[in-house]
Amino acid sequence: MVDTNLDVLERHMQELSVARKEEDRQGEGLAYFNLGRYYQGTADFNQAITNYTEALAIFKEVGFKAGEGKAYGNLGNTYHSLGNFKQAIEYHHQDLSIAKEVGDRAGEEIAYGNLGNAYQSLGNLKQAIEYYHQRLCIAKEVEDRAREGTAYGNLGNAYQSLGNFKQAIEYHHQDLSIAKEVEDRAREGKAYCNLGIAYKSLGNFKQAIEYHHQHLSIAKEVGDMAREGAAYCNLGIAYQSLGNFKQAIEYHHQQLSICKETVDPIGLTIACYHIGLVHEFFGSLSKALNYYRLSIYYFDEVRRLLWSEDAWKISFRDTNGFAYTALWTALLKNGEVDEALSAAEQGRAQALADILKMQYSIDEKSTMKVTISLVMKDLPTQTVFTALDGNTISFWLLRDNIGINFRQKKIENGSAKSLMKSTFKQINAGTVVRCENRSLDRQWCDFSSSREGVEEAVQSLSFSVHSLQPLYDVLVTPIADLIQGDDLVFVPDGHFCLAPFSAMSDSVRIRAIPSLTALKLITMAPDDFQSKNEALLVGDPCLSEVIYGTGEPMYGQLPCAKKEVDIIGELLQTLPLTGKNATKAEVLKRMRSVALIHVAAHGDDGSGEIALAPNPERTSQIPEEEDYMLSLSDVQAVRLQARLVVLSCCHSGQGEVKSEGIVGIARAFLCAGARSVLVSLWAIDDEATFMFMKSFYQHLADRKSASTALHHAMKSLQETKNYSAIKYWAPFVLIGDDVTFEFGELEHVKNETMSKT
Repeated sequence: MVDTNLDVLERHMQELSVARKEEDRQGEGLAYFNLGRYYQGTADFNQAITNYTEALAIFKEVGFKAGEGKAYGNLGNTYHSLGNFKQAIEYHHQDLSIAKEVGDRAGEEIAYGNLGNAYQSLGNLKQAIEYYHQRLCIAKEVEDRAREGTAYGNLGNAYQSLGNFKQAIEYHHQDLSIAKEVEDRAREGKAYCNLGIAYKSLGNFKQAIEYHHQHLSIAKEVGDMAREGAAYCNLGIAYQSLGNFKQAIEYHHQQLSICKETVDPIGLTIACYHIGLVHEFFGSLSKALNYYRLSIYYFDEVRRLLWSEDAWKISFRDTNGFAYTALWTALLKNGEVDEALSAAEQGRAQALADILKMQYSIDEKSTMKVTISLVMKDLPTQTVFTALDGNTISFWLLRDNIGINFRQKKIENGSAKSLMKSTFKQINAGTVVRCENRSLDRQWCDFSSSREGVEEAVQSLSFSVHSLQPLYDVLVTPIADLIQGDDLVFVPDGHFCLAPFSAMSDSVRIRAIPSLTALKLITMAPDDFQSKNEALLVGDPCLSEVIYGTGEPMYGQLPCAKKEVDIIGELLQTLPLTGKNATKAEVLKRMRSVALIHVAAHGDDGSGEIALAPNPERTSQIPEEEDYMLSLSDVQAVRLQARLVVLSCCHSGQGEVKSEGIVGIARAFLCAGARSVLVSLWAIDDEATFMFMKSFYQHLADRKSASTALHHAMKSLQETKNYSAIKYWAPFVLIGDDVTFEFGELEHVKNETMSKT
């Protein structure tokens, strides 16, 4: 006779009662653990957590380490089911630590698999694959065929997410073969599911549907509601791809029903999104919009559970934020231009906005809903918000108390990414270059400027750079006739976040901002938040101890970088940190309270991270990267008061292109509290940059705003004989507010170490 759910529950409750009567604390803990498993199996996750937590407390009390580890692992899986990946990862790491401590290799393997699952849900596939490979190695070592198959399935899913379908299918077939061998029907069903997804991605919908039906049949057979919901989802997507929308929407509604019953927020997000897509195809925009909004609601519910984990929020948004694009594009189809702007903005740079609210102690309620009235109120200057949908770019030009103008433009013959790549190639300023002495390596780059010339004005704006013309035609020409005055803020999207906006016009000063909300929050910052005195100047850090395995130094010295900070120091009456004194530790200590930060050093070509002099208290003779590299996390951990940060380093405007925007060192400084950041998009020449910064600070000292000083510095370099080519003066972009300085207010920075030298 098969036990019913009520029979199982009654048995575990009886176990608990007996253990209490006999004062068997470990038995009591095991009863709570079994109750947790029961409630987890019935999708009552909150009750499961209550019981697992009771079990954990008792296992700790009696010193039952193995039980403690299993309780952590099951708590992690339960929180994962609720979409709380932050808490899940913490518990899985505790499980892993205990498994290693007690020498439980099988437990260690399971913990690695659970960690991989959590990181994959966050979109961090590289970390997930590392954990899955560790799981596979241990499963083979202990000769556990079932878990070996599970590891193959995990790896297949991760490679599938990376778009490597051939490798994914190989792993899934290995998983399926082992599942059949060990007669694990549930595992067999999951393998069919994964194979169906892979074949669908390859366009083989017939094969995909066959696999998904096999998965659905097994899920029903073994009574796994969560897997049944996933099967309905995948069948819906496959039939959608075939154009059978009637069948697709039936499957998605079945998925939605199950996800509500099992309280699966990610499943609800996906189901609502796909139902919205089908309604949009049938022309029922009102229903589509309702489902897209529901999808975003469930997505935001999960995102809120990530709390202050910035990297996880970025990955989660990048992986699961598809409904935002669907919502704003559908609103445009429905003629709701203002609402489309609000929807697009709602999904932009969310993690940055969360951090800025905390940094500036701004009430969450005052900025929770992005409305058009909030966006338009007290707008500091005319602003262009852009949003990409495939190769179509949408523009909203906003002016305070005037209204919104909307335009669209198709990117001909390519995408934003390909256009940026061709533009950088055209001006010999690609991101993949070797940097010596902060300059472009002449052996790698053609310095010919024969293709640069003077162009005619476009409408009301003058424009004089031939090589930037294709980019200009896409980003500025569509709204050029609407621009009034000489100041403009641009909110870019996707790979256009890497565009040299400050160089896009001879007559208009253009700066960038990751989102309208970020601009609003920066302008809402309390008057006393930013410092009004002191400056930190860092130039030519000594990196002679940082060497390759061959014994050669990784970085050359930067003679013009030292000259640069010396001359700025004279203007500010401030002694710079240079050479061996410009250590990472000293820079981090001093940057907290100053109004101005200027760093002239080597920058990483991927993230813009900055190489400083190694910390003297390091443990090894040869410095490790953490001893000298100013990382994103280093900067973000500091609470800055800087009104302006100038990163006179190669690639300081670079980073990963995400839905969040560019995730690099510039964003880290904004997160830390900087009001404005001046960065470089590519490798810069040492001497040209010295001349550029000299002009920039002379204009800043004349009480001109940062954007005006930048504009004049660019023009001054264009007029030189040796540095008129675009690659020398165009990489500099101002991100954030347009600040000004009263240099007389900047107090002299005392530096006893530098005084002695």
